[in-house]
Amino acid sequence: MISPILTVPAAGSAANGSLAAALEGGAVLMFPDLDFPFSDFERRFTERPFADGKAKNVNIRGEAASLRGAAGTPEEQEALRRLLVRYRGFAEALIARHLPEYADRISLAGTSYRPFDVDRRKMSWRRDDTRLHVDAFPSNPIGEKRILRVFRNINPSGQPRLWRVGEDFGSMADKFLPKLPGYSPLSARLLAALRITKARRSEYDHLMLHLHDALKQDEGYQANAPQADVEFQPGQTWVTFSDLVMHGAMGGRYMLEQTAYLPVSAQADPETSPQRILARKLGRPLQ
Repeated sequence: MISPILTVPAAGSAANGSLAAALEGGAVLMFPDLDFPFSDFERRFTERPFADGKAKNVNIRGEAASLRGAAGTPEEQEALRRLLVRYRGFAEALIARHLPEYADRISLAGTSYRPFDVDRRKMSWRRDDTRLHVDAFPSNPIGEKRILRVFRNINPSGQPRLWRVGEDFGSMADKFLPKLPGYSPLSARLLAALRITKARRSEYDHLMLHLHDALKQDEGYQANAPQADVEFQPGQTWVTFSDLVMHGAMGGRYMLEQTAYLPVSAQADPETSPQRILARKLGRPLQ
């Protein structure tokens, strides 16, 4: 089954946890009409990229919300920083209203401004985000947490953000899990001791990194796996667990994105998490 796109009007509500259940089941929630206005000054950030070009995104992180990767005058950079702070608040309010089960358990991570089109230059398959993949962070193990992301298309000229979404996580895991290398706790401790990773890489993190790479590297799977094209129009906001929903970014300029972490234990049904799905398929708890 291909991950469904569930449209949620702004007046809608998460009755009886239905939106959380849909998310945890692999849906992408699409909000077509949430308001996030730009001031006259801020509109310049959708007219040309205010990025230094050293990284693909501009972002803020931490309580101080320090800005990284931006270009422009000091006044413009401060305005962009404040825009990202405002978007972080927008994402937090969306979660509080439509996913109230998560509101007190979620932790917000980076907030990004993505002015460039999808990078189609010749690059390694590992860095090619047009390929179907699930999100996993090589240097930042997440263990018993989920990756929830809130995206918004802010393109000023009507250009959609193009995605493709793939089959459900369990069906994909059935194909790739038997091929993955085994987990080494010793290696995980060594990576952490050398500060190559920010914390010890769990078996779950190990499996997800290898799934991410195996998916992207398999040309046959990329071409022939069940998948569907999706367009997100300007002004639309979409939310998904990017560690569960297989996705590829195919095109579109000017987007905002908020990453958040949710403990598996805070889910409406923890058994739908990729952590528990992989454990069931291995027939044992993950290390």
